[in-house]
Amino acid sequence: MADGNSYTDRIVITGVGLTSPNGNSLSEFRQNLLSGKSGVVPYQTRYMGDVLAGVCNFDTLKYQKRKDLRRGTRVGSVSVYCANEAIIDAGLDWPNVEKDRVGVYLGITEHGNVETENEVYEISQFDYDTSVWTHHHNPRTVANNAAGEVTINLGITGPHLTIGAACAAGNAGFIQAAQMLRLREVDLAVAGGVSESIHTFGIFASFQSQGALARHEDPTKASRPFDKDRNGIVVAEGGGICTVERLDDALARGAKIYGEIIGYAMNSDAKDFVLPDSNRQEQCIRLALKRAGITPDDIDIVSSHATATEQGDIEESRALRNVFGGCENVAINNTKSFIGHAMGAAGALELLGNIPSFEDNTVHATINLDNIDPECALDQLVVNHPLKKPNIQCILNNSFGMLGINSVLIVKKYTE
Repeated sequence: MADGNSYTDRIVITGVGLTSPNGNSLSEFRQNLLSGKSGVVPYQTRYMGDVLAGVCNFDTLKYQKRKDLRRGTRVGSVSVYCANEAIIDAGLDWPNVEKDRVGVYLGITEHGNVETENEVYEISQFDYDTSVWTHHHNPRTVANNAAGEVTINLGITGPHLTIGAACAAGNAGFIQAAQMLRLREVDLAVAGGVSESIHTFGIFASFQSQGALARHEDPTKASRPFDKDRNGIVVAEGGGICTVERLDDALARGAKIYGEIIGYAMNSDAKDFVLPDSNRQEQCIRLALKRAGITPDDIDIVSSHATATEQGDIEESRALRNVFGGCENVAINNTKSFIGHAMGAAGALELLGNIPSFEDNTVHATINLDNIDPECALDQLVVNHPLKKPNIQCILNNSFGMLGINSVLIVKKYTE
């Protein structure tokens, strides 16, 4: 570890672990994005019956025992799986890592809903006898559950936090990691975003009551950001977690470097509970660019947030047009078209799905974009087929959330 304090330390991503509706490793996820494979499937949720969802299918017993699963949560299992995969991928000598110098920073959209709904349903079968209520309820529902389960599983004794940032949370996890590394609070961060959203019927019911829950006879075509025929959000679960380090430390141990975090920003609309504001989104994008010391022309890929809600797509398109309208080099894509909206995990998965472009110089497409909404008709949209580029150096990742929270993260291909 380098000595002293520095707010200019270069921060890099050195290990990746993920589970998504269409892949349980970065290579599988990336291949399915390039081949146009959706992970959206039919799904059953309590009280509503048939819906569509992005469902993960990872090995929950790879890093946990059955008793851990019984005591813990779905989001805890997602987090434990992804964190272990990231640490292994990073090539860390884990037994000899100082665990009190490791921090866990995970973005979440919501937590506790699943466990509370399940327990209320359970006692309803016993005439609401609260003696049936599980004694595991409190540790399952505290907001730090996801990160806390990771520390228990991996023996991490440094700080752990979950960052509640609605659907801006994936980026927020990485931003928190970069800040804590620069402050020398930790020497290694396990960071990203996670979600168990599909396991609460309330989120489906709420979107349906708003007229914002996607339906389609073909589940793989249900998630349609920017498309005129979109009819709402496909709810998804998932996780994207990385090991994040200061560059000097990563180089000292000969680590593989996936990318360098060079800029970020967060702000608030201060306007509405649900409706987004393109002006504040634009401001957030420009602030991230300014902090990175680059211009819009320097961006190769914009990973859009668009969720397939009409106003959300239109507002973001307006912000992107204002910032990148004259930038011929920029390519804009969308990952939710493949997997749905993974809420707290969305930003992390969307970034990770694009990071391999530094190696293959390919921009994955936005699928299901057959009839572009005229108000979303951005010239740089990559539509239905991947785009090959001569050289990809810089990715800008948008993630926006309810209550008007906006986050932007910029990652650059590592060069000395």
